[in-house]
Amino acid sequence: MTAFAAAITLIFADPNMALDVTWLPGGVAPGATIRAIRKSPDHLTSYGGARVWSETVQIDVMVAETPSIEAGDHIVIEGETFEIQGKPMRDRERLVWTLDLRPA
Repeated sequence: MTAFAAAITLIFADPNMALDVTWLPGGVAPGATIRAIRKSPDHLTSYGGARVWSETVQIDVMVAETPSIEAGDHIVIEGETFEIQGKPMRDRERLVWTLDLRPA
């Protein structure tokens, strides 16, 4: 295990950084419990002469826990179900997926 992989594992294990969520491959129960770091950045999009502000929901999950995660899978966070939209993106070290979510 590299130093980066060890550090990522510690970050995701920290209860102050990450939480347990349920990953439902294909949106089908029972799924698997994984660790995730929730992010909700605001997003600003230019459309013509207007700028549109919107809230987003993103999470980071470890590739080691979810090697086959894909668009259309569902994630349950504190009882709320989200669908992964778009292709999951990996970080430079290929250790963490960033997932864009929308309410399912």
